[in-house]
Amino acid sequence: MVTEAGSSVGLSSVRPGRGTSLITVASVCFGTSGVLGKSGMTAGLSPAQVTSARIGLAAVLLAITTAAIRPRLLRVRRAEWPLLLGFGLLGVAGVQLCYFIAVKRLPVGIAMLLEYTSPVLIALWARVVRAARLPRAMWAGIALAMAGLAMIAQIWQGLRLDALGLLAGLGAAVCSAAFFLLAEHGAAKRTPLSMVTWGMIVGAVAVGTAAPPWTLPGAVLTTPAALGPWHPPVWLVLLGLALFSTVVAYFLSTMSLRHLPASVASVLALLEPVVAAGTAWALLGEALTLVQAVGAGVLLTGALLVQLNAPSRAQCLL
Repeated sequence: MVTEAGSSVGLSSVRPGRGTSLITVASVCFGTSGVLGKSGMTAGLSPAQVTSARIGLAAVLLAITTAAIRPRLLRVRRAEWPLLLGFGLLGVAGVQLCYFIAVKRLPVGIAMLLEYTSPVLIALWARVVRAARLPRAMWAGIALAMAGLAMIAQIWQGLRLDALGLLAGLGAAVCSAAFFLLAEHGAAKRTPLSMVTWGMIVGAVAVGTAAPPWTLPGAVLTTPAALGPWHPPVWLVLLGLALFSTVVAYFLSTMSLRHLPASVASVLALLEPVVAAGTAWALLGEALTLVQAVGAGVLLTGALLVQLNAPSRAQCLL
């Protein structure tokens, strides 16, 4: 097997069970981001401020860690900057900002489900832009995902979701699709740790221009946040968002790819929207209606079919 860094790993080092455990924990960490972010926004922060704090803290932690253990990963050739800028602006800043805008205006579970239409967008990219032939099972998955999305939005009742929240959720899906396509494109040039670190740095600079971290209101940062029975200060929630929902999540998901194929890891990552909806119900009191819950199952089934029958990497590359 070949790792993401391009070095050979013996078969004895490949442990699918460990990879499954790593991606499971990573998905749980990713799934908590919506609840933590929304608690900060409920306390008085804007989506841009929460995004700036999350990406900024994560960028600092990743840059320090990378500089300490593998400083050569921070070197960038001039020809690599367009890829890293696109990755940071779309795959990091864009996806997180759009997601938190959606979370502010929609239930967390629905915002996450909207983002998880990204596999459908990647499949359509492969079909339209690269003229890849999609198997019938993929078309069935796309149809199921769209049907599930219609059930979540309840379009037969005049679109029950907030329009701006819906657009932001779909924007997160577009940026998430860009994240995977750009990461796939850059895999042969840079390791995941390098891509993620520079992506966070670029994203932090981009979002920080609109919401500089030093302008975060001190009064709000010390305000107790509402997380079910717990009321930690907002600054602690933001630290948890950056550390567990971002740095740890990215690191564990990257490590899982040493033991699992990306196709398998992406399927297991479907646990993330389940965790997001479950924690939002338990800690924020947000529950999906019966129709929306059924629609969530239909959408995730469609996404699963799309991922299991995805075209080869070469067909999907930019």
